[in-house]
Amino acid sequence: MDIEIRLFESLKKHQPAGGTVRLAAGSRVSDLLDALGISTDDVGVLMVNQADGRFGQLLQNGDVVTLIPPIGGG
Repeated sequence: MDIEIRLFESLKKHQPAGGTVRLAAGSRVSDLLDALGISTDDVGVLMVNQADGRFGQLLQNGDVVTLIPPIGGG
């Protein structure tokens, strides 16, 4: 199945060519992160199809996953 991925800020370096990742059916968000080489600690906001997502969430063909790193400041 093909998953569209949108990465922001420091996570952009993991952006795949074409903006999509092909995963096996039954894959979860955590499998996507593994495929991209992204640690869960590096993700502050996770959305699947513009709704709050979870690392253990099952993905479906055509899903859009958005990852934003934690925001810090002083």
